[in-house]
Amino acid sequence: MIQPAKRLDTVKEYYFSIKLREVRNLVAAGKPIINMGIGSPDLQPPAKVIEAIQGSLADANAHKYQSYQGLPELRMAIADFYKNKYAVDSNPENEILPLMGSKEGIMHISMAFLNEGDQVLIPNPGYPTYTSVTNLVGAEPLFYNLSDENNWQPNFEELENQDLSNVKLMWVNYPHMPTGTNATIETLEKLVAFGKKHQILIINDNPYSFILNDKPISILQVEGAKDIALELNSLSKTFNMAGWRVGMVLGNAKYINEILKVKSNMDSGMFYGIQKGAIEALQLSDDWFASQNKIYEERRNLIWQLADKLDATYNKNSTGLFVWAKIPEGKKSEEVTDAVLYENDIFITPGTIFGSQGEGYIRFSLCVTTDVIKEAISRFLVIGN
Repeated sequence: MIQPAKRLDTVKEYYFSIKLREVRNLVAAGKPIINMGIGSPDLQPPAKVIEAIQGSLADANAHKYQSYQGLPELRMAIADFYKNKYAVDSNPENEILPLMGSKEGIMHISMAFLNEGDQVLIPNPGYPTYTSVTNLVGAEPLFYNLSDENNWQPNFEELENQDLSNVKLMWVNYPHMPTGTNATIETLEKLVAFGKKHQILIINDNPYSFILNDKPISILQVEGAKDIALELNSLSKTFNMAGWRVGMVLGNAKYINEILKVKSNMDSGMFYGIQKGAIEALQLSDDWFASQNKIYEERRNLIWQLADKLDATYNKNSTGLFVWAKIPEGKKSEEVTDAVLYENDIFITPGTIFGSQGEGYIRFSLCVTTDVIKEAISRFLVIGN
């Protein structure tokens, strides 16, 4: 039998891939499982977006290979969006690169800038893909701890005390997943200064800006940020277009060009109709965000009631698509979530899948209807003691 590449020894199957298989088996066995683990929006994309993709299908160029850099009008729409929403100026010709989802960008950026043996600063807790991609390209993860005591912001004193001589790249994710904490402009300014001081490329992964958050910010707002920082963004969460795979990376033209070298050797351009839909989404008024957040606010209020049933505590100022909750002292995250799954038929996420700093926490998704959340609450009447 042909043996797999050694690089696969550095990664495991994604937690949700394994756990959802377990959940499917429970469903097949007749269990009425409620899935509160996944952040896949259950709401529909804007109607105008659907109309735009439908209307584009008869265009002369609709079914041809598309440019690796995307349609010029898509790049312009991204530039206008960043100008209007974040007060960030970007040249659509060379400072913006559309991506097939921002997750693709994590791999492309890593392949463009990391050599074997380079070190990468990764938040703990944080999105597991930062670690798996770092391992796949032969680089070394170097975790920096985030904590509730420091409002889940980087501890720059601890960072400065580490040996940073081999660090080439740092992943940042604000609004933060899984905790829902937003960055402050002061944090972003410190990150840019830190990157410049140590010649570390800072990448902010920023797909949750507009969900339950009235103060969206970008690292590119910081003066001089383009010298040392990139930003990933996505339409997946904000516009309920997760399956469409529309992302983007913005930054210095030289950095973008290096990423394009990788992307252009790995895929072709995004489907024409999807680009047309994305353009329409990026041009929507703020009424869209207000309508979505009204729904998510109602759901979040109910999720808080659900967390109360587990004697879990949470920050009511958090943003994003999840509720991050601290379970009582002495309890383990995976023990709690497995008990809830098998005793109450509800799948929630243990904080430990996001790193060791996630121990003692659980995560609820807001991607479920209010009726489903109310049903879940009814199942928790006797649990938690």
